[in-house]
Amino acid sequence: MCNACLMNAVKDRMLSRRSFFTVAAGAGAATALGSAIAPPAMAAGHGTVEDMTHTLSDAFPTFDGVPGFAMDQQFNFADDGFNLFNLRIAEHTGTHIDAPLHFSADGASVDEIPVSSLVAPLCVIDIAARAAEDADAQVTPDDLNAWISANGDIPDNACVALYSGWGAKVDSDGFRNSDGEVMHFPGFHVEAAQMLMEQTGARSIAVDTLSLDHGASTDFATHYAWLSSGRFGIECVANLDKMPPKGATLIIGAPKHAGGTGGPARIMAMV
Repeated sequence: MCNACLMNAVKDRMLSRRSFFTVAAGAGAATALGSAIAPPAMAAGHGTVEDMTHTLSDAFPTFDGVPGFAMDQQFNFADDGFNLFNLRIAEHTGTHIDAPLHFSADGASVDEIPVSSLVAPLCVIDIAARAAEDADAQVTPDDLNAWISANGDIPDNACVALYSGWGAKVDSDGFRNSDGEVMHFPGFHVEAAQMLMEQTGARSIAVDTLSLDHGASTDFATHYAWLSSGRFGIECVANLDKMPPKGATLIIGAPKHAGGTGGPARIMAMV
């Protein structure tokens, strides 16, 4: 092949590649723009995104009363040109996941929770009025049946959440609500958990309190029943008061450390 022919062939190939990348970039930009305007999940009927996660700090209340979070600064901008903290976190601190392994001998660890279970229709069971009168109130099968009568069947893969109003107490001693011997806050009755397991395809339950079980529980019956079945839980969820009884979609940003029994999670709801 002559030099001129070779040069023209290279030029044509370069122009062809340039055109390809120009078109690809344009398509990518269009896709990104389209996603920014109307992500598929939003296009399905959601209009807003709500943060369902409490801000984590060393002051966040914990089940045993011992701080579960600390930040130690290792580098700072003034001296090092960048900032970096070393975090020390108890897995079950703040808004967090309870993996099956938390209350079973060989259940799935948090990194093994199927990603398909982390995008879930949200069903909110509102017992706030009852909890205001009785801190030991629990979600019962009667509450689930009342929700189903009003809203229809609980969808497959659903996260069924207890709204007790306890999220408003998170910055006070009322969140743990200890009488010096036991704590008093709402949770799921084990019979409600069993009903969800036997009659629905729900894969997770959530609470706006410190535990899936009510605070005065001594046997953690709901934890043992629910988690040992391969399902998972979410504790200390925020902003359930902003959620409709049905129709929202929960995005569960579960941690993914190997062998973990749970961990702090960033959770959002599309409404």
